[in-house]
Amino acid sequence: MTIAVDFDGTIVEHRYPEIGEEIPFAVQTLRMLIADHHRLILWSVREGKLLDDAVEWCRERGIEFYAINRDYPEETESGNEHYSRKIKVDIFIDDRNIGGLPDWGTIYSMITHGTGWYQLISETVSGIDSYATHPRRPWWKRFLNNH
Repeated sequence: MTIAVDFDGTIVEHRYPEIGEEIPFAVQTLRMLIADHHRLILWSVREGKLLDDAVEWCRERGIEFYAINRDYPEETESGNEHYSRKIKVDIFIDDRNIGGLPDWGTIYSMITHGTGWYQLISETVSGIDSYATHPRRPWWKRFLNNH
């Protein structure tokens, strides 16, 4: 999957324009997602030196993004007649999500197992663990089978 990841409030605590402390397990989870062959795009409001500082902060911790604030590394506004600031990804990880930012263990589990919020909440309430009966089954197949 291609996954957009915000920086401030998602990877690090909000201290903009400074860089806050790492949110627990963010770095380890992002490295695991890269090891699982997902393409990570840093998707941030930061620009210029502030963006460079965030990219370097991640790089120092072993996180190399596929692209930064664009769909692919070589993309430019002038070189793409269909350029849009809205990037095209499978998932956005951002502290501004409805419901806020889940902990990074939950994020990894949701991506790895294809679990959506509705299923996660339903399983928590009912005590069902569908991972045991349907490991790695895509969320959309579970959705289609249940509707």
